[in-house]
Amino acid sequence: MSKRDYYETLGVGKSASDDEIKKAFRKLAVKHHPDKEGGNEEKFKEINEAYEVLKDKQKRQRYDQFGHAGVGGASGGGHAGGNPFEGFGGFNGQNVHFDFGDGGLGDIFGQFFGGGASAGRRGPVRGRDVETRVTLTFEEAVFGTEKKLKITMDDECSHCKGSTVEPGHSLKTCETCKGAGQRMRVMNTMFGAIQQAVVCETCDGKGKIPEKKCSVCRGRGVERKEQSLTIKIPAGIDDGATLRLKERGEAVGNGAKGDLYVHIRVKAHKKFTREGDLILSDEHISMIDAALGTEIDVDTVDGKVRMKIPAGTQPDADFKLSGHGVPSLSGKSRGAHIVNIIVDVPTKLNKKQKDLLKQFANTKKRSLF
Repeated sequence: MSKRDYYETLGVGKSASDDEIKKAFRKLAVKHHPDKEGGNEEKFKEINEAYEVLKDKQKRQRYDQFGHAGVGGASGGGHAGGNPFEGFGGFNGQNVHFDFGDGGLGDIFGQFFGGGASAGRRGPVRGRDVETRVTLTFEEAVFGTEKKLKITMDDECSHCKGSTVEPGHSLKTCETCKGAGQRMRVMNTMFGAIQQAVVCETCDGKGKIPEKKCSVCRGRGVERKEQSLTIKIPAGIDDGATLRLKERGEAVGNGAKGDLYVHIRVKAHKKFTREGDLILSDEHISMIDAALGTEIDVDTVDGKVRMKIPAGTQPDADFKLSGHGVPSLSGKSRGAHIVNIIVDVPTKLNKKQKDLLKQFANTKKRSLF
């Protein structure tokens, strides 16, 4: 299924300015927000995708030149340069492993080129990395929070403490490889017999094996457990960010733990949108208030803030509330909240109101001469 033109999606022309694109997106995002009554999640995703491309000068230039293919969106599914693992399990609260060790391409090439990655390997020295996903509210991403996670993965055996040996016993030299961790194998190939060093299958390249394997983990050094951990989410984190927690991944016998990667997803807000450290929102005022000036209460992540609207304010005017945006990840500064003013023009007027507006219009015309 072909994608819709991004400019058409946002309702702007190809010569639209950055400001026009931004305002068009904000208007459509509020209209189609999936948490809003009458909202449309698919439409919301479509306009968000279009805006992500058109707001970026380089992406927009490539899109103008090559279309969707220039920004990796030639088709609705996978594409060159995309995530080659997308669609295999996802991150819906489940931990997903990624490991390219045993049985991978390194072993295949090693058989033909004298050992390669596997020849000198002395068993697993590091546990596997683990991935999971955490979903935050808009406010949690702005101010930071703590999240409790429960992840099922290999953890250190509580009986042997990861040593793989039954308590009271020790490791001994592997008799197969005599402690070398590898042995020689002869392969008959089209080039003749080739001698190759391979990882010892008895000790898995460690050079030592337990005198007696742990009775709980059977010599693996790990147990499958559900782990509970609390992670700190820094203030100012954005959707799509990834936190790396060193050595909080899976354990391995006689080795270091892998890392835990936490992918951040931030729920869309009904009223606010975000651009970097800026928070954006719309506020409606009447035509009279725009002409005469007024004060309004503006919703911010810090609560309501009183803001002055000067007389003569024009539609789509932007006002800045300093210090009410998103904190920087360093914590040294905080962005602003930008309020876009939408002037509501009355659609139903009684006769007296129409006469007053006509008088105003005539007065304005006469003042020109």
